[in-house]
Amino acid sequence: MLTETLTAADNGTAAAPARPAHPHTITSGTGEELTFLRIARVAGEERLEVENCVQPNAGPPMHVHHLQEEALTIKQGKVAYQVFGEPARYAETGETVKFPAGVAHRFWNAGTSELRCVGYIKPANNFEYILSAVFDSMKANNRKRPGLFDTAFLLTRYRSEVGMLDIPWAVQKFVFPVLMAIGGVFGFFAKFKDAPTPVTGVKAGKRSQREEAANRME
Repeated sequence: MLTETLTAADNGTAAAPARPAHPHTITSGTGEELTFLRIARVAGEERLEVENCVQPNAGPPMHVHHLQEEALTIKQGKVAYQVFGEPARYAETGETVKFPAGVAHRFWNAGTSELRCVGYIKPANNFEYILSAVFDSMKANNRKRPGLFDTAFLLTRYRSEVGMLDIPWAVQKFVFPVLMAIGGVFGFFAKFKDAPTPVTGVKAGKRSQREEAANRME
């Protein structure tokens, strides 16, 4: 059962699935392509190095990595990026943009041609698995967002690692548990049986201002 699987994993007793071989490319079906190049160790710290290609106006919604720093260096095109609560900024070829852990942000292709970037996320944690699952769901549903049950599963299981600010806190608090229960009964989450153990503990980064406000309202 799903409950037994999650309990075992959360207690650290489930074996983590092997990472896919690199380079490994995923696509969203909505204008984003991301290649996981390699796991590298820089200054004693592991990071996942990536390359992405983004079509005009495409890009991820406002989100936060609680535990990881993300960096993008623009190789071609123009990127617009925004930290939650701040105005949009822009970067072009040769410039690097960094988002510290716990800082909610989004970015998109602000140009008229393909945007190409290289970058990293550190530590790697479960970023590759989570984003691969999100992109798979988007393509399966032929939508700009992953399916509702998939979203509930991923954001519930990996809430210590990632958060989505465009989903109201009330939906995440009250609707997601219902979706998790229904999905468990009908076997909707069987495809996630090998989901790796969430990363939690003292490495947790600061949550976004919006999420802290939501927590105070609970």
